[in-house]
Amino acid sequence: MALPVVAVVGRPNVGKSTLFNKLVGQRISIVEDTPGVTRDRIYSKCEWREHKFMVVDTGGIEPKEDDKMLSLMRQQAEIAISHADVIVFVTDVRTGVTANDYAVADMLQKSGKPIVLAVNKCDNLGQIPMEVYEFYNLGIGEPFPISSVHGHGTGDMLDEIISHFPESDFDDYEETDIKIAVIGKPNAGKSSLINKIAGEERVIVSDIAGTTRDATDTIIERNENRFVFIDTAGIRKKSKITERVEHFSVLRAYMAVDRADVCVIMIDATVGFTEQDSKVAGYAHEQGKACIVAVNKWDAVEKTDKTMKEYQTKLENDFSFMSYVPFIFISAKTGQRVEKLFDLIQHVYEQNSMRISTGTLNDVLAYAVARVQPPSDKGRRLKIYYMTQASTKPPTFVLFVNRADLFHFSYQRYIENQIRTTFGLDGTPVRFIIRERNRNDD
Repeated sequence: MALPVVAVVGRPNVGKSTLFNKLVGQRISIVEDTPGVTRDRIYSKCEWREHKFMVVDTGGIEPKEDDKMLSLMRQQAEIAISHADVIVFVTDVRTGVTANDYAVADMLQKSGKPIVLAVNKCDNLGQIPMEVYEFYNLGIGEPFPISSVHGHGTGDMLDEIISHFPESDFDDYEETDIKIAVIGKPNAGKSSLINKIAGEERVIVSDIAGTTRDATDTIIERNENRFVFIDTAGIRKKSKITERVEHFSVLRAYMAVDRADVCVIMIDATVGFTEQDSKVAGYAHEQGKACIVAVNKWDAVEKTDKTMKEYQTKLENDFSFMSYVPFIFISAKTGQRVEKLFDLIQHVYEQNSMRISTGTLNDVLAYAVARVQPPSDKGRRLKIYYMTQASTKPPTFVLFVNRADLFHFSYQRYIENQIRTTFGLDGTPVRFIIRERNRNDD
């Protein structure tokens, strides 16, 4: 499913970023501490009344300024507007309607996108300030008085936002289709890989414009299976971004991950692992996606009989936060091992979708507990009553225990390793939910 995009725009110092933080701060949940998962805070997921969407923050728009940085900020906002499903136009009740507000309103109206007008800094509860009614002069509909600091009025604004979402946000694909996001830095060979696959297979059903709006989904049929490859813009190192509009290539890549079942993380063999690879891999891990690390341009590396083993050992250390991920060394240029990539995609997809019976799980649990005693504290020992699988994609297991505080991370990792040793679960993260059944039963 492709999430709708909501762009928060307006002139400088009207409270756009404060509103962004207020919206996503109510939605962001605490996730596990995974090394290398930091992300730029220009975009984030949000949820309101069971509608999930992506919120994008932008720099302030100064339509008539020629300053280079302001020009780039304006260009960034224009890119955000072009990719948005709904635009939130933030204004300031304290300054009233300015000439720049009129200029921004005119630019937004030309986009043809739904616009929600937010009049910010209405911080006092009670009667709506009379100054709010001045904003009807912008000609873009009803103004919503809000306080981005306190959250007043944001509920009505969000109701208006979700009213403009498409009725159906789902991709027009079969349930059995495997969707693959090919992600990584620019020039890692993502598009080359897809073109190589498409050119060699000669069984492309069609090229469908992806719901990410600027990517093309390539559908390939192979061995009675359909694979949907999602090409994405490359993710550059932050210091290399000379124009802020490139932040949106990151957004598009993350949205492609959200749509995908399997993520192929492309590494340039001539460059090696970088911080940006860690970022995008960490996001795929957070989202519970099946993952493969494809080391491309392997034909360009000078090799001995130990080169691949040494390279993989280094990558295993780099991807220590994703110890389950398999590696494949390919060349999109020559087609080396590209054929094997299909089999690996199919394998990790099946692992990500695996369901294990409760009886079998508890046999493994009993063996694991007998082999290594659960931890204890001050004479009280952890008891694990039973375990069951709650869901797939990724495999998620619920463990019922007497004291959740005794279930140390290290023992949880031990249980995970026992499950992986028995069932495989290659290429997929595993989630655990700990439920405390009876604290008094020690």
